[in-house]
Amino acid sequence: MTRTAAREIAIQLGFSVAATGQQPEEALWAFFEPAHYAAMAEEGDIYGEGPSAKDMEFIRRSVIGVAEHRAELDGYIGKYAKGWRTERISRSAAAVLRQAMFEILYMPDVPDASAINEAVDLAKGYEDREVVAFINGVLGGFYRGEVAQTRPPENDGQPETPVPQDNAAPQEDELSGE
Repeated sequence: MTRTAAREIAIQLGFSVAATGQQPEEALWAFFEPAHYAAMAEEGDIYGEGPSAKDMEFIRRSVIGVAEHRAELDGYIGKYAKGWRTERISRSAAAVLRQAMFEILYMPDVPDASAINEAVDLAKGYEDREVVAFINGVLGGFYRGEVAQTRPPENDGQPETPVPQDNAAPQEDELSGE
């Protein structure tokens, strides 16, 4: 399993935990129950192979960590979602944002640029391009506002994904077509 597939599964489980209120450990157990996971293979290629121990640890750390830090992560989303009411952000966009922010803040083994780039790429499978641009803008603002000044630059520099320099995520009316 690739890290991208593990990340996507973590986002899906994070979405489920946030939507249902289920405890993260219960969600993990139910999802990876052999019969359930085997049935998932029919729904998408990412379930074609089971996670390795390393992948499972990444997924587990992510799902539990995002749930434990949800209020903090949602605070950052609200802070950097300029021009957007938080209740207008789709649940899938919020799950992607939470995952990327959690990785940046709490998973030092994941390069910041990778967390941002993968989040934007994965969002393309769930959201339209305006929402993907919004996610990119929120993550760019978050990175510059909360991380870039407190950490030395990574070897690979800034995130590869183009990040707006003025924190300008699309305004709510631009995304809703109003």
